[in-house]
Amino acid sequence: MKRDQRLNSRITKEEKSFLENQLKNYREGYNETIAPKKTSESFEMKAWNDDGELMNIEDFCDYHGLPYEHIRRYKLVSHTGNPFYNVEFKPVELPFEEVDFEEIIEEAVKRNVTPLKLCTEVSGYSQTFDRAIISDVHVGLEPNPNNNSLYGGEWNKDELEKRADQLIARILDNQTSETLIIDDLGDLVDGWNGETTRGGHGLPQNMDNASQFDNAFDFKVRIAEGVCKNYAHVMFNNVCEDNHGGSFTYVVNSSFKKFAEQRYPNVEVINHRKFISHYHIGQHCIILSHGKDSKHLKFGFKPQLDPKQIEKIDQYIKVNNLYNKSRWIEFSKGDSHQCLFDMSGSDDFDYMNYPAFSPSSDWCQTNFKRGRSGFILQTIDANRKEKVIKPFWFDWKS
Repeated sequence: MKRDQRLNSRITKEEKSFLENQLKNYREGYNETIAPKKTSESFEMKAWNDDGELMNIEDFCDYHGLPYEHIRRYKLVSHTGNPFYNVEFKPVELPFEEVDFEEIIEEAVKRNVTPLKLCTEVSGYSQTFDRAIISDVHVGLEPNPNNNSLYGGEWNKDELEKRADQLIARILDNQTSETLIIDDLGDLVDGWNGETTRGGHGLPQNMDNASQFDNAFDFKVRIAEGVCKNYAHVMFNNVCEDNHGGSFTYVVNSSFKKFAEQRYPNVEVINHRKFISHYHIGQHCIILSHGKDSKHLKFGFKPQLDPKQIEKIDQYIKVNNLYNKSRWIEFSKGDSHQCLFDMSGSDDFDYMNYPAFSPSSDWCQTNFKRGRSGFILQTIDANRKEKVIKPFWFDWKS
């Protein structure tokens, strides 16, 4: 059996059951030292091969069915007379593609979630729709590693809940419609195993994978719970192709979709897995993109619109026949952690950069400035080119 086949065979029903029971996280892998077990006759994980030759570490792993590529460090112990390798492995995470998360979560939700009956009748509003835009929540981000960042800051479960409650309060204070659209432009979670999902880019984080999942999932549920009784229809659009969360962002939002649509009869969740996607409401078209993807783009869409970006967006609009399907088009992006609205760089669409929901990371503080974080609310007339834009900013907590 080849090594990659052996690794796939390590994915067990128990590991999948762990996911199902938690409804919120993945197997955290393992971090253990492989040491030989001594029997009355010999060491079980001997370093000799069948021909009596001393094996190197790769052959040793191959012989005993161990994942050589996940070794953190090892040491040959030979003074015992029966040599063996003392091996420490890195945490081994279950690959996203190996588990059908949607099926697992859907079955768990069906068993455990009772639909919420709405107790508020919603009526009397005009033909507008309310829109809330959040981006770059970065659950798990550590803005002040070792208490040494330039401007400090806190980003933990408590702060996340406080900001979610502020978002809910501002949405309800500014309600003008029976329809609410909440667009999340990506980077909901900060990363996987302390790196972006692209890998190779280490991140200071204050949560492990499971904690990021739990808190990101609870964040979305908290928002849905807070607004669903005041609107006839609530639609969540979640960008799941981004550079920090990638597949992890999708798994969180997929879990939320299964939960929310079972519990809240007036809530719809759409998870966008393409780098650029769109939706229509009235005569408006909203194009969504994080601004940077999980694989290919090193720089992505810039905060300032330029001819190259105009061409790329124009091609997307033409291929999807959006000019003929809508009168007014907005291109919405995150990633840059900046609030910059360009409504004149193109005659065909507005180019909108939305701010980060999270405080600035240590890296951003060092390379740029302390920065601002917040969210944007819009009131849009479905059949007119009328849009009210309201930015809201969080206080910096150090």
